[in-house]
Formats: sequence, C-alpha cells, structure tokens
Amino acid sequence: MRAMLPILVLSVLAFLAGHDASRAEITYPWCAQYAGGGPGGRNCGFWTYQQCLAALSGNGGYCEANAMYRGPSPGMIPPPPSAVRSPRG
Repeated sequence: MRAMLPILVLSVLAFLAGHDASRAEITYPWCAQYAGGGPGGRNCGFWTYQQCLAALSGNGGYCEANAMYRGPSPGMIPPPPSAVRSPRG
C-alpha cells in the first residue's frame, strides 16, 4: 500500500504538468449589462453593438465596450462564420 502513494503522487504531478490552464479563445467586444431588481447580470458575448441592443430588448439595461477585449475597434469585425446562424424557415 505504501508503494502506491509515490506512484499516485507522481501520476498526479505528471497530469498537472501536461495541461495548460483553461482560457477563453474568443473575447467579444461588447457587453450587455442587464438591469434587474437586484444586481442584474452581465453577458460579454456580442460582436456588434446592435447584437447587444437586441439582447437587451425588453429586458432593460445598457451595452458597453468590453474592457477585456483586445483587437480591432468594437463592431469593426464580423463574427466568424461558425457564429452566424441562418434563419430557419
């Protein structure tokens, strides 16, 4: 039983050393700050200001530039093709 402990520890260390920390691959330029009865909510997943406004429609709140976004000016780049959904008819 004692011989298993060092093997277990080495296995865990090898596993942790082989993986990078998780991170978001895409940071979007616009955030929706929802106004609610309490603290509200926040969604920073919009490529354009218009998308952000559409998400707030009927919910209340405001849109603001994402301070974590590093790239072209907000609204200046289109979403990637995989993010564009075609309307279903």
